[in-house]
Amino acid sequence: MSVFTELPAELVTTLSEQGITEPTPVQAAVVPDALAGYDVLGRARTGSGKTLAFGLPILSRLAGRRSRPCHPRALVVVPTRELANQVARSLQPLAHALGLKLTTVYGGTPYEKQTRQIRQRADLVVATPGRLEDLFENGYVFFDDVEVTVLDEADHLCDLGFYPAVDKLVGLTPAGSQRLLLSATLDGDVDLLVRTHLREPRVHELDPNAGAVTTMTHHTLTVGGFRDKIGALTGLVEANGRTIVFTRTRESATQVAEALTDSGVPAVDLQGSLSQRVRERNLERFSTGQAQVVVATDVAARGIHVDDVGLVVHFDAAGDAKSYLHRSGRTARAGREGCVVTLTTPRAVAQVVRLQQSAGVEVLHHDLRTAPRPMTAEALAETGHPGPIRTHDTSRPHRSGPRSPHRGQTRRPAGRSYAGRPRRQGKRPVG
Repeated sequence: MSVFTELPAELVTTLSEQGITEPTPVQAAVVPDALAGYDVLGRARTGSGKTLAFGLPILSRLAGRRSRPCHPRALVVVPTRELANQVARSLQPLAHALGLKLTTVYGGTPYEKQTRQIRQRADLVVATPGRLEDLFENGYVFFDDVEVTVLDEADHLCDLGFYPAVDKLVGLTPAGSQRLLLSATLDGDVDLLVRTHLREPRVHELDPNAGAVTTMTHHTLTVGGFRDKIGALTGLVEANGRTIVFTRTRESATQVAEALTDSGVPAVDLQGSLSQRVRERNLERFSTGQAQVVVATDVAARGIHVDDVGLVVHFDAAGDAKSYLHRSGRTARAGREGCVVTLTTPRAVAQVVRLQQSAGVEVLHHDLRTAPRPMTAEALAETGHPGPIRTHDTSRPHRSGPRSPHRGQTRRPAGRSYAGRPRRQGKRPVG
């Protein structure tokens, strides 16, 4: 029997109108325990349906009663503004069906609208920790009536340095209230939050390794410099459709988005130096298909939850295995197929291989010069090599155009510049 039968009829009807008639595995596991009032500790990947897994029990619990002004009865704490808006978009129609009011609270926007909504009545508040703590400190919101608190993407909350604020906020809610924590990993500060604030939680580990998703294929494409990367990226997007691209820096995100647009591929960037209004506008353009590509940094990308993303490209390699898996999890959502491609230079291939091994994924390797055309996910899956491709000239494998004026000259000593000055030493970045 479906767990949806335990929900209020208004929620079942609204879900059905959205084409949702059967729960995902994470929903089937979490919803019954959450409805029964247990604290829940869930580990599940992005795209598994976890928003409804905690949202449906919350709304069911709040149904039929009204909150006092400035006293919400449920909190959902998330790491980014984009994720706050994503959660709100998923839950707003369901809250409306029950006559409940949902409010989002995050930084980068004026206080007035948020405080007015809280004063008028907010049954459920979806918030980032910084702004929520600020509103509490200034007397705009109180937690005496909170019945259930959700920490979504708790690992990323801690990665961004929000542990002290989250620890404080949860500690301000009533001691006997229900707590739900969802995270991709359950170590470090996340484990400390669990041990401090959850009481004998029901544990559901539904995706211990996001890299094990069988509908996702992983590839490494060896290229030359920036021009080759843009050319390869353009070909990948043209062959595969809606794409999310990851870069290491804000500047790179803007540069790559502009280069793609100049190549005839509509692209937008999503990075921290943009205003909230521009970030929301760019995300909306991507979500509605006006832009085929969004180029994002790791932090900004936490708010991208868009269906039917067939391709993820690591334009700059991820910093660690955890980041690699989270980036890659933007495709192959909810059982759909997806393709992940890491662009790299020959010199950095070994580092990329170690990264992917740490992530526990099986990878096919390609060289841009011999890669299939067009580079569809299907063609890449059929032509890839199980190990890195050997190149004879690892210093300039793909250089095109005029010959360098230094070619054919005496090779300069290691560690020296052409001008004879010591060359700067340092760790070479991956990618």
